[in-house]
Amino acid sequence: MTISGVPVLGFFIMAFLMGPQESWAVKEEHVIIQAEFYLTPDPSGEFMFDFDGDEIFHVDMEKKETVWRLEEFGRFASFEAQGALANIAVDKANLDTMIKRSNHTPNTNVPPEVTVLSNTPVELGEPNILICFIDKFSPPVINVTWLRNGNPVTTGVSETIFLPREDHLFRKFHYLPFLPSAEDVYDCKVEHWGLDEPLLKHWEFEPPTPLPETTENVVCALGLIVGLVGIITGTIFIIKGMRKVNAGERRGPL
Repeated sequence: MTISGVPVLGFFIMAFLMGPQESWAVKEEHVIIQAEFYLTPDPSGEFMFDFDGDEIFHVDMEKKETVWRLEEFGRFASFEAQGALANIAVDKANLDTMIKRSNHTPNTNVPPEVTVLSNTPVELGEPNILICFIDKFSPPVINVTWLRNGNPVTTGVSETIFLPREDHLFRKFHYLPFLPSAEDVYDCKVEHWGLDEPLLKHWEFEPPTPLPETTENVVCALGLIVGLVGIITGTIFIIKGMRKVNAGERRGPL
C-alpha cells in the first residue's frame, strides 16, 4: 500500500455496551464496543467488535465472512457477516451526505506514536517476536514495513486490524518473528498522512549491563560480613550451651 497525498474523508461509529458485574462487594465494569468505519476516495471499511480493548471478531469485507480473533470464540457464538455489510453500505451513504454538507472537508490527520518491543525477554539464538505498536492516529490508513539491516522483511509478518480507542483515534499491532542475533538490527517503518516523513523505530539487541567492579566488591564484602556474623553468632550459642551442660554436671543430682 502506497501512502499518497489524497485527502481522506471517513465516517466512524462506535457503540458502547457497558455491563456491570457484581460479585459480593466487588463491582467491575466491562465494555463491549461495536466499531465501524468507511473511507473514501479509496473505498475501504471495517466492522468489528471489541471487549475491554481486545478484538472479538471482525468482518472480512472482501471475503464477506466473519473472522474470529481466536478460533475458540466461533465455537460458542456466531455473527452474520451480511449484517456488517449492510451497516457499511449505510455508512457509505451517510459519508456521501456529510461530504456534500461539509464542502468536501478532509479528515484531520493525527500522527501516530510508535513503539517497538520484544514479546518476551530476548536471549541470543532463541526465537522471539518483535512487536510494532502504532497508537493514537487517524485516519485509519497506514503503511508499515519491517526492516532487517535496512532491508525489507515480509516472511512471517502479521498484523491486527485497526483497533478503536475511546477518543475516536486508532491503534494497530504488527508482528515479526525473528531469531535474535548480535549482528542484526531491526526497524519498524511507519508511513501516515500525519507524518512529514516515514517514521523509523529502531530495535537491536542490548546485552545486560554487567555490575560495576566496585558494586561487585561491595556485594562480596557484605556477603563475607554476613557470613562472619553468622559464624560468630553460632559459635557464641554453642559455647553458652556447653557451659550450661558443664555447670549441670558439676552440681550433680540433688
